Amino acid sequence: MSETSESMSPGMPRPLMEFSPLLVERIRAAIGTGGGAVSLSRYMEMALYEPGLGYYERTPRIVGRGGDFATSVSVGSLFGELMAYWIEHEVGVSEGLSDGPLEIVEAGAHDGRWAEDILEALLRGGGKDGERFCYRIVEPSATRQAWQRERLARFGDRVVWSEAMPAQVRGVILSNELLDAFPVERWCWSTDQRRWVEQGVCWKEGRFDWIALPTPAPMEWKLPEELQSVLPNGFVRERSPTAVAWWARAATALHAGCLITLDYGLEAEEFLTPGRSAGTLRAYHRHRVFDDLLSFPGEVDLTAHVDFSAVAEAGLQEGLVPWYRERQSRFLMRILESTQRSSGRFPDWSTQRVRAFQTLTHPEHFGRGFRVLAQGRGGAPWGRA
Repeated sequence: MSETSESMSPGMPRPLMEFSPLLVERIRAAIGTGGGAVSLSRYMEMALYEPGLGYYERTPRIVGRGGDFATSVSVGSLFGELMAYWIEHEVGVSEGLSDGPLEIVEAGAHDGRWAEDILEALLRGGGKDGERFCYRIVEPSATRQAWQRERLARFGDRVVWSEAMPAQVRGVILSNELLDAFPVERWCWSTDQRRWVEQGVCWKEGRFDWIALPTPAPMEWKLPEELQSVLPNGFVRERSPTAVAWWARAATALHAGCLITLDYGLEAEEFLTPGRSAGTLRAYHRHRVFDDLLSFPGEVDLTAHVDFSAVAEAGLQEGLVPWYRERQSRFLMRILESTQRSSGRFPDWSTQRVRAFQTLTHPEHFGRGFRVLAQGRGGAPWGRA
């Protein structure tokens, strides 16, 4: 979602229990089974993905002007057209993929809008060249898969689905705002204990509340003494092992081509700046952000910034090599420059399309916080930043 969302005041969700008492009861039952607490990661998993009740399971209409947040996809078809051009002219001619079929694998496709935009651009006037592309959507949710199938029905068997990542991919594995949607752990710095303490979720006095968990602190977060001495008590930092594990699995599946994500996030050292003392986890509703993270399960989007350092390291450990690690604005600008040098099929630039590009790249919109991480097998055909 867009980092341009406003602070929450008007339009706040109604009080707890008016929305989904069944989801609340299921989370409370998990807390009871867990001895009085669950990790924030488990709470988020249920609040966002509980079948039939979780935030991402209820309706496809949570994105865009009439929803809770905006994405690059909701700006219009231009984002998909630029990605299609990049897939065809960079990934499609990279080492091991210059001829033969090329598979496009998308995870986190929501209602299939990005897939639709990419496919339309790839097939527009493509003739036989368009026949080399096969689009696979990795979607474990039957609900979201139904949304996608309805939108993409006209593409026939060019689009296929699977619940898990295939064992081998020759092409590109891509996602847009997927990694920020994985559940996270929440850790607070304790000056008394001189260590990170994990915060879990409990039920207290008729509402969900925070509680300390006896979890050992992550070894990789051991701080130098000079930083321990100045880090304030209660400083918050999130961690998403599930996002890192997903990237590692995708990297393992990639046999030729590129693994790429576009998302908002930070490098490891940026999480420890004074402005991040409350962490990055936020709740979004009707294009506004508020800090009451536990009061509206199933009715708000819960999301935290991606740790690009941890994700990138996971890819390197699986043998991938760097392609891109930069702001979305620079990445899209490079594609734009390539389209202007090419005599290919990229559409003309109307006033509406120029405005869309400005939204995707301007610092006040998607150009500031959104970044691109791309890693591949073998060298990449374009110069790297």
